[in-house]
Amino acid sequence: MTEDRRSDRELLAAIAERDRGALHELFVRHQPWLSARASHRCADPEIVAEAVNDTFLVIWQKPGSYRGDGEVAAWIWGIAIRTLLHHVRPRKSVVERLTRLRHDDVVSTEETVLLALHNSDVGMALGRLAPELRAVVEATVLDGLTTREAGRLLGIPSGTVKSRMSRARLQLREALL
Repeated sequence: MTEDRRSDRELLAAIAERDRGALHELFVRHQPWLSARASHRCADPEIVAEAVNDTFLVIWQKPGSYRGDGEVAAWIWGIAIRTLLHHVRPRKSVVERLTRLRHDDVVSTEETVLLALHNSDVGMALGRLAPELRAVVEATVLDGLTTREAGRLLGIPSGTVKSRMSRARLQLREALL
């Protein structure tokens, strides 16, 4: 089988024309890093696999929702994180879900950090932030997204991400003094 040298944008255009091979190529390119990155947000490999597969189903169904600005990978991550969150919300807190998913004798480093954060002054201050401010902090700090990617993920302009992050920093600074 020969390597498909089309760009991600070209593959999306082909997917819009119902080219299953283009969808397969996009999946092969992006599934590994999507799964790895989603695994950092959810400890259940079945939920991660389902969310990643559902991400490509959304891409198949709505390839035209990519507006052409920014990287295709960032757009795909936006779909993936929303899909993953859909699978795990509105249940209990992330810490409680991660704790329940792990065996008592196996504690991941991420879980240890999240538990320490949750029970710290910083965790309590984060918990008191308004949901729209907390979402920006989670997207930029925990997920490591740029303001543009976070904006795309949250469905808001990047300037709004910056202003909300600024407000969140001020509120966190005040809460932690």
